[in-house]
Amino acid sequence: MTVRLAVLFGGRSGEHDVSRRSAESILAHLDPAAYQVTEVLIERDGQWRVNGDRATFAQALRTLGDQDVVFPALHGPYGEDGTVQSMLEWLGVAFVGNGVFASAAGMDKPVTKKLLAADGLRVADGVTLRPDEELSSGDQERLGLPVFVKPARAGSSLGVSKVEQWAQLPAALRLARESDAKVLVERAVRGREIDVAVLQHPDGRVEAGPPLEIRVANATFFDYDAKYDGGAVFHIPAQLDPGTTRLLQDRAVQAFHALGCRGLLRVDFFLPDPDADHGTGWTGDHREPVINEVNTFPGFTAASQYPQIWRRAGVDYSALLDILIQGALHRRDTASPCPSPC
Repeated sequence: MTVRLAVLFGGRSGEHDVSRRSAESILAHLDPAAYQVTEVLIERDGQWRVNGDRATFAQALRTLGDQDVVFPALHGPYGEDGTVQSMLEWLGVAFVGNGVFASAAGMDKPVTKKLLAADGLRVADGVTLRPDEELSSGDQERLGLPVFVKPARAGSSLGVSKVEQWAQLPAALRLARESDAKVLVERAVRGREIDVAVLQHPDGRVEAGPPLEIRVANATFFDYDAKYDGGAVFHIPAQLDPGTTRLLQDRAVQAFHALGCRGLLRVDFFLPDPDADHGTGWTGDHREPVINEVNTFPGFTAASQYPQIWRRAGVDYSALLDILIQGALHRRDTASPCPSPC
């Protein structure tokens, strides 16, 4: 019996094109004998299409509600931030990936940092600026240079700048605020950039894949162009000693649980240069990795980090999709009944 599956993609965020690329890869790798697939596209202006045909919001909701499972291949606001997950929960349909809380918390970088730090994980020092707030001279002195300026709730490095002189800060804040009025100014951590993918199997087992190291050739950091225009090289597995590999994997799984995740997560670390003074106020072992960011629905093109990590671990793209979809169906079938009245 085939599974009725809707792939939901597009969206109103600045990552619309990234979402479409992820969906193209997902659709190309689904087993046609196992899935009866419906394509549900959210246009940039919020209009909906079902299998290419214009649909009203009500028609799209009925289509999604009629599925066995929905695969939300959405990135950024209005998709990866709990908005769509809340809608799917309301429809009562199984869906791949993280729920409302983990999606919302994982999308907001300052909130993510607070939750991870509360669980004992190491994060970089930073300051959250709300609309019309500026970085104080005291915070400038404490953070030092360089710093990264980031929209608090955006992905794919959209709106991110590296500030190496304080004179660059106003322009960096303006750029970040084009994506989000809430901005994070974060101390730069000198070290190796390592990603770890976390996957939850249908039986509930949570596994971390082999660490991936990012090396950027022609950019000052892993920005949007480096991510999507071939400016980075991935090394899988990263050349690390076994103890460091296990430490990174353990910390990634710890982050997964700290955020209440399900299905999948990618955790982006800095492995600090032991000779650098990062001034984070960290009082533990300074070899401890620093969590830079998390991604509750990472890029899903065949060339993206998350699928590449699992391919290196022996799980090909199609099998990875099957694991995620079966996990969503298993959660639906084993969920506790809603108490009456719901």
